[in-house]
Amino acid sequence: MKEILPQIASAGTRPGVTPVLRPLLPLAERLLPYLRIIDANRIYTNFGPLALELSRRLTAHFLLPNDSVVVAASGTAALIGAILGSAGRAQAERPLAVIPGLTFVATAAAAEACGYRLHLMDVDPESFLLDPARLLLDPEINRVNVVIPVAAFGRPVDQADWRQFREKTGIAVVIDGAASFEAAAASPRRLLGDIPVAMSFHATKSFATGEGGCVVTSDIHLAYRIVQALNFGFLASRDSQTANINGKMSEYHAAVGLAELDGWSAKAKALSIVAETYRRHFTRFNLHRRFIGPPDIASCYALFQCETIDEAQRVESVLQNEHIEFRFWYGNGIHRQSYYSKLRHGGLPITERLAARLVGLPIAPDLTEKTIARISTILARSVRTGPEAHGVRSQGLPRG
Repeated sequence: MKEILPQIASAGTRPGVTPVLRPLLPLAERLLPYLRIIDANRIYTNFGPLALELSRRLTAHFLLPNDSVVVAASGTAALIGAILGSAGRAQAERPLAVIPGLTFVATAAAAEACGYRLHLMDVDPESFLLDPARLLLDPEINRVNVVIPVAAFGRPVDQADWRQFREKTGIAVVIDGAASFEAAAASPRRLLGDIPVAMSFHATKSFATGEGGCVVTSDIHLAYRIVQALNFGFLASRDSQTANINGKMSEYHAAVGLAELDGWSAKAKALSIVAETYRRHFTRFNLHRRFIGPPDIASCYALFQCETIDEAQRVESVLQNEHIEFRFWYGNGIHRQSYYSKLRHGGLPITERLAARLVGLPIAPDLTEKTIARISTILARSVRTGPEAHGVRSQGLPRG
């Protein structure tokens, strides 16, 4: 353990390496006023005043009625709370939770934590999302108790389509919108509603509290059930009445969230500039159509879509040689993770094709144009898109 932990802690901090993600959370001076409130109140958790203030401010940010946002200790805790509040634990006659193959393992972990067996489905090749119409035809539909559509890379999940699905089937729907903070705020009428949306405020996300998350729903009674699920089953009493976890956000993380909201417009603008700079430099090499960034996805991602697996492997090799970190954010799909490799499914060809070709490039609010220019030049060489015409060589490239 002593040998492993330093490797985890130092990931992305090696000298001379461009990290794939360099988060930027509020600096100490912006946190200080909120920390002084904590010192004065001597309340540190259990839906304290800062956590409630963060809930109120997020509710206003999303233009929703009061009490529509429940903050949580993590995005995974938020998702567990939303599942327990909407569907409860798995039932013997309906033991299945449907999740897409193209997602981060937290989706699977949350469903399993609620007792469900995972039923993997493939995604649409263009949207990267589950298709409710296709799910209606699934032979296992009568054994499903909850469906968890995922906002892949922060891409929006339309509430109307899944509301119709829920009305037709009676099956609970919980949206894993881990990275969908920006999309939801931009289009709350379409993307937010009575179907709960669990969001992550992990440091890797655009809006971040270090660790944290929330559930957004306009169904206030459901919001109360989620509060109860995240608080040992307690609601206005010390009687544990429902399936539950301890998933409450601490006052310290709420302080970070409030400071993050204070500076959100500036951070969002900085991330937007980084995405536009990537597009501009990829355009030089006619690669801009391969770049996927905001507003199509969350601004904490900068994706380069390779045309083939061979090309993706070539890109991987060149980036490694140039000491530029990258990430296949969803691995090769849930079914390729060791723990989940024995799950039964009907084939996930689109997931496999997408997961292996979507290369996550470096991203940070203060990523320099010099670094972005270097990355785009290296990618142009690796995909062999006119490198000779652009004078691209492997030697003499400036370090970012």
